[in-house]
Amino acid sequence: MSIQFFFIANGVTLNERKRLKSFIDFIFKSEKRELLSLAYIFCSDDYLLKINKDFLNHDYYTDIITFNLSSSRGRVEGEVYISIDRVKENSADLNTSFQSELHRVIFHGALHLCGYKDKTTHEQKKMRMAEDKCLASYFK
Repeated sequence: MSIQFFFIANGVTLNERKRLKSFIDFIFKSEKRELLSLAYIFCSDDYLLKINKDFLNHDYYTDIITFNLSSSRGRVEGEVYISIDRVKENSADLNTSFQSELHRVIFHGALHLCGYKDKTTHEQKKMRMAEDKCLASYFK
């Protein structure tokens, strides 16, 4: 298992990285997925907007883009891009702490790679429940 964090944006701090990596690995094991490699890239709105335009043909800001790079089912390789600007704005809009919202998005990316989707209302509800479960377990 290889989890790496890359910081392109300023203003983000991840406390207890070793614990966080272990918890992310736990998410994959709980979902019966083998984690081979995972890179989290923390960036700005503009950086993620360019990725959104170039790779997904979407012209809007988003807080996260997850790329599944796996070549076989059940074995996970991926990249998760997170806009720190969006996380800051979302935490203010949702009246939650930056650290809580940042971890929600980190777990959201892992859950996507485990097969969770969020296009329909039903999928969004399942995703939110899984995120809440991860947050409660991580911050207990």
